[in-house]
Amino acid sequence: MDFETRAIHVGQEPDPATGAIITPIYQTSTYVQDAVGEHKGYDYSRVANPTRHALETALASLESAEYGIAYSSGLGATTTLMHLLNPGDRVVLIADVYGGVYRMTSQVYEPKGYRFHYLPAEDFPNLAEHLDDSTRMVWIETPSNPMLNVVDIAAAAEATHAAGALLVVDNTFATPYLQRPLELGADVVVHSTTKYLGGHSDVVGGFAATNDPTVAERLRFLQKSLGAVPGPFDSWLVLRGLKTLAVRMRQHCQNAMEVAAVLERHSRVERVFYPGLPSHPGHTIAARQMRDFGGMVSFLAESPEEAAAIAGRTQLFQLAESLGGVESLIEVPARMTHAATADAPFAAPPNLVRLSVGIESAEDLLTDLEDALVSAAARSR
Repeated sequence: MDFETRAIHVGQEPDPATGAIITPIYQTSTYVQDAVGEHKGYDYSRVANPTRHALETALASLESAEYGIAYSSGLGATTTLMHLLNPGDRVVLIADVYGGVYRMTSQVYEPKGYRFHYLPAEDFPNLAEHLDDSTRMVWIETPSNPMLNVVDIAAAAEATHAAGALLVVDNTFATPYLQRPLELGADVVVHSTTKYLGGHSDVVGGFAATNDPTVAERLRFLQKSLGAVPGPFDSWLVLRGLKTLAVRMRQHCQNAMEVAAVLERHSRVERVFYPGLPSHPGHTIAARQMRDFGGMVSFLAESPEEAAAIAGRTQLFQLAESLGGVESLIEVPARMTHAATADAPFAAPPNLVRLSVGIESAEDLLTDLEDALVSAAARSR
């Protein structure tokens, strides 16, 4: 079956009890057993729940994975993956990693003896030179958050495996509709399902998928043991979002390309970061490993003050953190989502503006940005 068909049908058969076409919300904490220790696959909802199982089955299929494990948030998934490691182990991460991940690695795990090396995206072609015998994991985002850097997944997988480590790819920005890292050699793919997979800014969730049965068994054990599981309703909301993922992503990509192209020509914009632009240094790699280029666009305003002014003057682009919903959002990462990286050598530029381009009319979005740019420029005079 094609992607669009699997998103609607895999793991989502009509309810056998009632014939309901939509997977029910099994809002229960426990299950009656036939006899002591004998049950129909469910005994307690932290361990397993039918609605969550449907989500895990459907999303694993979309990622070309044998195993899928859902979590209560993207950082819940990240925390669980970090429990595959031990103090003293070394992790190489792309330098412009999501600010919440950097806060976790630098303030939670480094004090416990874990070691992290933050590698700029431009150095990933030489990844092998940055791996040693203590490296147990390589963690990449591609495209990255917020600089939209692109990493060659297949090349990173080859270097990582030669060093005996696991390659984890955060696929939140691309989604499985645009990119499937496991098919390119990654060991684990991770998502914040809060974003494009849910798609409507009404749920928080996370997900990890793998084809490695040993990794999957450990992640499943950690899921039930650490308890960072999504509730049935949260699982249902993400499952609902998957059904329209393909059609939404097509519109996100189309709108983002139009926005990026206009911004690149704008006199008040210093630089645009969007993998779909031929000027982007990762354009060729992105074109090879992605179906399209995504709905995220970042750009440099002329100053930090102008970046804040632009973000505060849009009307359709709402000033808010998060991304991937049907509505367009705007933010200044250095003062919002990536404030935790302020003292890091790879801190988000203070004049960077990040756009989550929604599925509204592209013409309306462009008018909104133009008005904000002109207004911010007038204010700075």
